[in-house]
Amino acid sequence: MIKYKNLSTINKAKLLKEDEIEYNKRCKGKLPKREERYKLIDLFSGAGGMSLGFSEVFNQPFQHVWANDFNKYCVNTYNKNFGPNCIGGDIVELLKKKDNIIPKAHVVIGGPPCQGFSLLNKNRENDPRKELWRPFFEVVERSDASIFVMENVPQLLGTFEHGEIVGAAEALGFKVWQDKLIAANYGVPQTRTRAFIIGCKFADPSLLFPPRKTHFNPNGNGKQQSFQFNKEEFLRKPVRWQTVRDVISDLPNPIGTEIRDVAPPLDLHFGRNPTELSKKRYRAIPKEGMNRFDLQKGAPELTPQCWIKKKTGGTDLFGRLWWDKPSVTIRTEFFKPEKGRYLHPEQHRPITHREAARFQSFPDSFQFTGSKIEIAKQIGNAVPPLLAARVADVVRILLDQKFQK
Repeated sequence: MIKYKNLSTINKAKLLKEDEIEYNKRCKGKLPKREERYKLIDLFSGAGGMSLGFSEVFNQPFQHVWANDFNKYCVNTYNKNFGPNCIGGDIVELLKKKDNIIPKAHVVIGGPPCQGFSLLNKNRENDPRKELWRPFFEVVERSDASIFVMENVPQLLGTFEHGEIVGAAEALGFKVWQDKLIAANYGVPQTRTRAFIIGCKFADPSLLFPPRKTHFNPNGNGKQQSFQFNKEEFLRKPVRWQTVRDVISDLPNPIGTEIRDVAPPLDLHFGRNPTELSKKRYRAIPKEGMNRFDLQKGAPELTPQCWIKKKTGGTDLFGRLWWDKPSVTIRTEFFKPEKGRYLHPEQHRPITHREAARFQSFPDSFQFTGSKIEIAKQIGNAVPPLLAARVADVVRILLDQKFQK
């Protein structure tokens, strides 16, 4: 039996892929030869978390031929890791230029900015960012892609805009399916939930999507998803969720407050300069899982008046992570404890950039560029690569069935 304990996220992904290959050999016969990689376009790419999941790093057969993002720091990070295929600028304006040729591709992936649907956005009813799925489909059409994958916040599903998206896709000849995926169910040490909409022109994606869960909540109802592509029992059953302890317990105490010119993972493993008041607050809630309500109970004199007056609301604010649970959702300001459950389980400090990147399942070898604020945005806004890799499994199987019969 394969032992997964103490393996890196990347090594786990490779072992999971080896298990799937062995299964296919047993149940389907010899795997077909793949003569060329499938061409892929990534829109609203950010740093490239979704592209990474669709890459050779996770044993995926996709060639990245074009990408776009509005943020120049994201463009620089993408190109540093995937080659000079990411074009910066407003996608709407880029598509207006006649000399801007969109290359042919098998699949288009991307996450149109989600703030228009987010519950954190109080002005979401009239937010123009809700309409950026339209240029997404223009690229799908111009590239002749036969599959698309759109990622967004779970609040998108069931909205009027969701209906418009499905209608636009069906008008282009796509069969469409959608679901909400919990990242922890796919090996990401984080309970992030995202919506995925997948469309395919030549097959019904609902036959394969959502992808098979590779991990399960050990504190859940005990049900483990069976392998959906064959009635026989899959060789490897899901393993327990990855935890905070699994992915950051090997890191030493952070040094300094800036990005360092040292080898990863320590380059992004730096701290902050909290005030003395902040340090007192950290020490007042020393146990893992504590939060702002525990601070108010144990040290009301250290608690901000706005928290005392606010009797309800999220329990994650100014909270400590648990060692033996996945992280909460990593957002762009994970270095600010007042924004969420971003305190280290036992050390009196917020989590570092490297810890956040690992909670997102980025390998230490992935190279981020820009200031520490910009890198934090890139980390927090990314699709967890390991989650994207399991979505890529579905896309790969669909394309293999079409081109290698």
